[in-house]
Amino acid sequence: MGYHRADVIGRAVDVLDSYGLADLTMRRLGQELGVQPSALYHHFANKQTLLAAVADEILRRGARPVAEGPWEVRVAGIAANLREALLGYRDGAELVSTVRAFDLGARAPYDDLAAALAGGGVPEGLVPTAAGTVLHFVLGHTLDEQTHLQAGSAGAIEDDPREGSDFELGVALIVGGIRAHVGQITL
Repeated sequence: MGYHRADVIGRAVDVLDSYGLADLTMRRLGQELGVQPSALYHHFANKQTLLAAVADEILRRGARPVAEGPWEVRVAGIAANLREALLGYRDGAELVSTVRAFDLGARAPYDDLAAALAGGGVPEGLVPTAAGTVLHFVLGHTLDEQTHLQAGSAGAIEDDPREGSDFELGVALIVGGIRAHVGQITL
């Protein structure tokens, strides 16, 4: 049976969510699809391009509208939506972080943050660093949350799931820092 690229990506998302990033291999994916792993190379040049497609699919599935308003509101909304999208899939934050680090994909969150900042009047020279800082915070915070939850449920640590989250406060601190820095810039 021949599979379309979208079918392969969809099954890869399922494998990721069921087994985790370490077990999302071409061999396992081939087994899940009932094909030889070599058949997957018809759709993807290598595992890294498959992972990039899976990361982009997770982000696509998790995309939500962001409330209109000042850049601060939009940035906080984009950050919250990204966190929710990543938490929706086992190892979602690790996957997206890896794909971003290799510059293979997962660009939408950065682009959305940069557009919100630029559209809100943040100076052009500050936008890349500001967008990158927010993105790194979201990825790091979410990776920490996922790692803790998965380690607890696997019995690797004897710790209950954390109550509450300081995510919103962390985003607010970063947004406040950006706002303060913009206020110090003389044009």
